Amino acid sequence: MSVRYSNVVELLEHAFRSYTDKPAFTCLDHTLTYSELDDLSERFARYIRNDLGLLPGDRIAIQLPNILQFPVVLYGAIRAGVVVVNTNPLYTPREICYQLRDSGAKALVVLSNIAHNAASIIEQTDVETVIVTNIADLHPFPQRTIINFVVKNVKKLVPAYSFDHQIALRSILAKKGKAYEKPMVDPESIMVLQYTGGTTGVSKGAMLSHKNMADNVWQIIHHIPEAFSEGKEIFVACLPLYHIYALNLHALASFSLGEHNILIPNPRDLASMVKALSKHQITMFVGINTLFTALCRFEPFKAVDFSKLKVTSSGGMALTEDAALIWETTTGCEVCEGYGLTETSPVVCGNPVAGIRRGSVGTVVAETEVKLIDDSGETVTDEAGELCVRGPQVMVGYWQNEEETLKVLSADGWLKTGDIAEIDRDGYVSIVDRKKDMILVSGFNVYPNEIEDTVCQIPDVVEAAAIGIEDEKCGEVVKLFVVAENDALTEEVVYNYCRKHLTAYKVPKVIEFRDTLPKSNVGKILRKELRTE
Repeated sequence: MSVRYSNVVELLEHAFRSYTDKPAFTCLDHTLTYSELDDLSERFARYIRNDLGLLPGDRIAIQLPNILQFPVVLYGAIRAGVVVVNTNPLYTPREICYQLRDSGAKALVVLSNIAHNAASIIEQTDVETVIVTNIADLHPFPQRTIINFVVKNVKKLVPAYSFDHQIALRSILAKKGKAYEKPMVDPESIMVLQYTGGTTGVSKGAMLSHKNMADNVWQIIHHIPEAFSEGKEIFVACLPLYHIYALNLHALASFSLGEHNILIPNPRDLASMVKALSKHQITMFVGINTLFTALCRFEPFKAVDFSKLKVTSSGGMALTEDAALIWETTTGCEVCEGYGLTETSPVVCGNPVAGIRRGSVGTVVAETEVKLIDDSGETVTDEAGELCVRGPQVMVGYWQNEEETLKVLSADGWLKTGDIAEIDRDGYVSIVDRKKDMILVSGFNVYPNEIEDTVCQIPDVVEAAAIGIEDEKCGEVVKLFVVAENDALTEEVVYNYCRKHLTAYKVPKVIEFRDTLPKSNVGKILRKELRTE
């Protein structure tokens, strides 16, 4: 079942030929088939080459949420041979400006709802053409007109914006255009510049080649074959496609086998999400810890039909025991936790569906090596150490940043992940914590994940985050942030629970209740922001 492609264009062309009339992507009650995507993405590729004059290796930025336009633009860019720069729709003007300037993008595709942010800084970049789309532009009439009118004029969700050189995506796709010379794709050529979250400093563009991405597709399908069955599965795409895991799993891996993906534009809108899910018998769900918890505490979600749900995948942040249990109780499907990084395209390991070990991120995918090293760089066994990875999915390097590349990528291909891990005798990997998030209390290593997982087992706790704060006596002590389900939970209850279940030096010395915790675009709790405060 799992075919190995030398490049991503080869993968796309095979899917277009093999699954013509099957549904590919559904969003806001409209579906595009594989043949429709083939036609639309080909039109966009022709525009890129013939009208924009972009050449293989030039960069095009995509700033879209999970809507039908995303795969159209993505596949068109890939077929034209240009490099995709995924840009978070939630970015501030400053963040957009940095990424566009750093990547040297010559074109930008942006949703009208957020175009004002890019408009405010576009003159400071090398972008020559801005392609704008409205949320329902690929829907049929009159649905398209009604949705776009309501979004702009009733809900007032499209702030005013202006670009000197802009064109509507809808007008581009309305024309077939003349044929273009399709580029020969070198497997080693860059397919995507995927910027890291910047949690350890300035955001860096990981150069991921066609080979990196195609090989990781093969590794994913080979590792969890239960999730795929050629045109019979229904995937829920909650994580944004501009996130590397969603990009590879939904836009490439599942697409390569003719599966159907349900795009969720805004996973924070739980009511709309449940409405979308209720119309399909979903078989594969991909999420993260905070999303699992939020959905299972949302009463209407419990009425969704989970009878066909075979696989639930978790990544992006640590899966707590509480979230895993509540998801399995609600849906009847056990969560397979996995692990990866932007720099590894992204999957490194995952729990086999038939051999899930809770608390572990599973075994490594095919053709991948892992090892643990200490602070001096020496390999260690039978103890925790920094996880290093080597395999075909490891990035080429950071875009125009040799200094940072040399810090993490050795000459013989080993990537330092910055994560502290343990590996048991059966090869199951457990992530202890981020190296930079580790708290040092009186010389003892304290890992926030352990504290958060423990605290989240208190019935009234919704979310928790632990950080280290300076202390004259101990160097650092643990500060805990808690989001409670109700006002009945007190600091004393949390403290006593921690004293009972944690070693003394791990017990939080400061406990602070919050209404919410800062999160990334995919819902990952941002400890860095809490430390900055």
